[in-house]
Amino acid sequence: MSSRRPLLAALAAAVPLFALSLTKADGPADNKIENVRSVPPKGSAIAEEDLKELRSGLEQLKKEIDGLKGQELLPDVEIYYQAVHYAVDFNELYVTKDNTGKVTRNDVPTAKNQIKTGLKRAKELKDGKPSWTTATGLVVRGYRSKIDGSPQPYGLVIPKEYDYAGTNKHRLDFWWHGRFENTLELSFLAEHERSAGQFTPAGAIVVHPYGRFSNANKFAGEVDSLEILDHMKKHYRIDESRIVARGFSMGGAACWQYAVHYPTLFCAAAPGAGFAETREFLNDFQKEDVKPTWYEKKLWGMYDATDYAQNIFNLPTVAYSGEIDKQKQAADVMAREMKKVGLELTHIIGPKTGHSYEKNAKAEVIKKVDEIVAKGKDPLPKEIKFTTRTLRYNECAWLRIDGLEKHWEPATVIGKLEGNKFTLTTKNVSALTVTSPLVTAELHIDGELAVAYKSSASEAANREHPNRLRCEKTSGKWVGVHNESLALKKVHGLQGPIDDAFMDAFLMVKPTGTPMNEKIGKWVDGEMNHAVEQWRKQFRGDAPVKADKDITEDDIKNNNLVLWGDPKSNAILAKIADKLPIKEFGDSTVQLLIYPNPLNPKKYVVLNSGFTYREYDYLNNARQVPKLPDYAVVDVTTPPNSRWPGKVVRAGFFDEQWKLQADDGQGSK
Repeated sequence: MSSRRPLLAALAAAVPLFALSLTKADGPADNKIENVRSVPPKGSAIAEEDLKELRSGLEQLKKEIDGLKGQELLPDVEIYYQAVHYAVDFNELYVTKDNTGKVTRNDVPTAKNQIKTGLKRAKELKDGKPSWTTATGLVVRGYRSKIDGSPQPYGLVIPKEYDYAGTNKHRLDFWWHGRFENTLELSFLAEHERSAGQFTPAGAIVVHPYGRFSNANKFAGEVDSLEILDHMKKHYRIDESRIVARGFSMGGAACWQYAVHYPTLFCAAAPGAGFAETREFLNDFQKEDVKPTWYEKKLWGMYDATDYAQNIFNLPTVAYSGEIDKQKQAADVMAREMKKVGLELTHIIGPKTGHSYEKNAKAEVIKKVDEIVAKGKDPLPKEIKFTTRTLRYNECAWLRIDGLEKHWEPATVIGKLEGNKFTLTTKNVSALTVTSPLVTAELHIDGELAVAYKSSASEAANREHPNRLRCEKTSGKWVGVHNESLALKKVHGLQGPIDDAFMDAFLMVKPTGTPMNEKIGKWVDGEMNHAVEQWRKQFRGDAPVKADKDITEDDIKNNNLVLWGDPKSNAILAKIADKLPIKEFGDSTVQLLIYPNPLNPKKYVVLNSGFTYREYDYLNNARQVPKLPDYAVVDVTTPPNSRWPGKVVRAGFFDEQWKLQADDGQGSK
């Protein structure tokens, strides 16, 4: 992803920190696996006197936080502690100078100010008078992530006319930021305490997700915006028919992926620049000769927006590109793929403009988006067109896809609503649900009447929830079902690949026993430490870790368990090893997989893996996609590097019933 971002309009007279955060451009120099720079980079040398003052301030703030445990608003304080704690304790304070030697950025006073802000908020919270919860203008908030329990920040622009005692609901615009490598929590908080950003529509709330750093809002970064939305619904009055998706550069890439994955969550999308898929972008922008394994190529189907182009049918989209911006490629490939399914992309181009918004083109984007927002989102659209390759992304308006005949192959539903009759045409779908507020309805699928219902007037009046028409395909015929089968199968949130486990609550389980052999034990120790370290560096939270002997029933109930080791070293793995479909633990091989936990099939168990992309992939956001499928066997005699955890000797996907497939990928290309 490009290193360059435009200046924020609100800071025309100053250079925003985001623009200062990247000193190295993408390009062929970042294509060398053996020579990978650190992201985020190593911090600057800081005077010991300053570090001592910051540590003293952190200690004081931590004491105040400990006295506020259990308070709902505590994350609004903790974000300041975590920002300074990470910067000080992990060498992430930056001091930069221009070519004349003038200091252009100094994180030390920023850190000191944020300790003061944290202490001020702690006092207000202790006194029961949190001023930020009723503030307008620029407001920084925090929430506690369900994934790892970390406090995560986001910025807000609350319009001055927002009445906290009123009832009016407000339009909400998401703005996803561009790429940065050394703008971490400190700079993000400072930026959103002083800048409203590129777009501030009249009367709208604008939200600036942190996205858990610089991962193009993928994986935990993707869930970040969804958690922010849930948090905001609790504290602000949001007009859910007028939620807008916007972003530029890396944020434009994020906008494309949210638009195609959640097409009826938003009423409009406005991506600018960025990228929309992996292979073509890396070849064109990065000059990288991409040579994926067969399973990597399949896994591009998770985040390649081009594979989901048909979903733009459901979401009015206004794309923007500078005429001479290399990242115009993103909108161009989306327009190409949309045309294949009969759609035309509205694409505004800034003449003779590089990686920024051209003034007149920007005004045109604003005008077109505002016209769309004025109409709002139809709560019950008469026609939908939806495609997916994974049950991770399975909803569109009144449709939910509950089963696929084969994962990672295109699955499509074309649906129409005429009167009280839903008519669906499907491909590669084995189960689905239609959610209807109608008193009576019929559901016809692939030319057959699958299910119908009729509610009495009193039932309709007393109904708390809309009617749900669930159907499954049995022996080639669609039939209505009342209860979902309990048989083991891939369902939304339990469909793999390995990286999916890290989009919900997880717990790393450390082995305390003796490993099968010293070589395996050494690899396990190294890779677990690597996974914990890289989670903090890339997803900006502390990975929860617990010893196998200390795991409780609540841990098993509430978390995806990441089990490190082998059946001899890890007590939890020993309990379930005979219930897993692959049992390949050798003298020099380690098993990695994701599978429904036999101790709690509603959650995952993962063996010996954190998220699967590694340091090489940090250098360009288009690379940050799943690298391993549902399972892999790794030969540890080949040391881990910036690309792989060792030599992958076997890897593949389980079928829709979580069984090994007849052709599980061995030798496949």
